[in-house]
Amino acid sequence: DLPKELIAQSPAECRSASRLLVYNRATKSIEDKVFSDIIDYLNPGDVLVRNTTRVIPARLYGTRPETGGKMEFLLLRRIDEKHWECLVKPGRRAKVGLTFKISDELSATVTEMREDGNRIIRLNYDGIFEEILDRAGEMPLPYITERLNDKTRYQTVYAKENGSAAAPTAGLHFTDELLSRISEKGIDIVDVLLHVGLGTFRPVSVENVEEHHMHSEHYECTQDAADRINRARANGGRVIAVGTTSCRTLESITDENGIVHPGSGSTDIFITPGYRFKAVDALITNFHLPESTLLMLISAFSSREEVMRIYKHAVEERYRFFSFGDASFFI
Repeated sequence: DLPKELIAQSPAECRSASRLLVYNRATKSIEDKVFSDIIDYLNPGDVLVRNTTRVIPARLYGTRPETGGKMEFLLLRRIDEKHWECLVKPGRRAKVGLTFKISDELSATVTEMREDGNRIIRLNYDGIFEEILDRAGEMPLPYITERLNDKTRYQTVYAKENGSAAAPTAGLHFTDELLSRISEKGIDIVDVLLHVGLGTFRPVSVENVEEHHMHSEHYECTQDAADRINRARANGGRVIAVGTTSCRTLESITDENGIVHPGSGSTDIFITPGYRFKAVDALITNFHLPESTLLMLISAFSSREEVMRIYKHAVEERYRFFSFGDASFFI
């Protein structure tokens, strides 16, 4: 049971000053810390794996010139240069063939309706897409009602590649200064990529979790990244995932022998209790909402009973939940 007021509506003033709950899986102990204390739990030889995806202003508001009818588009996945899979609202008005004006530079034509209700749209524009989108779109902030004045606060300081509908929020707590200190201590910081779709945040509504459909997300891991992770593990270092997105990427590209393989593609991995982790030894993550796939993932990393105990502690101690909330570290 999560009190609504614990869903953080704005970011902490200083990224690394947010709170950190440290859970030791071996001793089942809970410690209440500040995020910058995380360096004390990292050892030389460990590898910290982070997701360098960058959030795009994926929420677009359109109008039908003929009728004035309103439409909201939420870009989920790029199919090719001008075609995107998206969520639409209200769905009944998003008929194939209709075009909606978004700005003087951008319009959207519905080209296909998918079985799950999502639409394929063609974005019509001339010029540099990223610049046009930046002017026309808004940041999609799930469960957050307050307006975000500084868009950069919903990006990690190391975000590079545009493509996510939501931020890999565990990474929001890192500052350049903290990352420098971590690197100087002898921890290798390695980048992978997973473009986050909003399917990650869709509550599980089916009674049997195996019937829940996960949307696929694009990932990339270079040869250099794979080599460094494999080398750290071979030398006895831990693989520490920054967030569930890095965790899902690693678990998607690691074989049964614990070897990470480079490459790119799509993953719809859904990790639930009973899953045997092949790559990840420790996990940094925010506090997740009830009935979410993310809550199931961390339950797989520990146990449902322990996660419920940890979350009960977090609620009692008034930790902040979700995208702009506090962090936990499962070691």
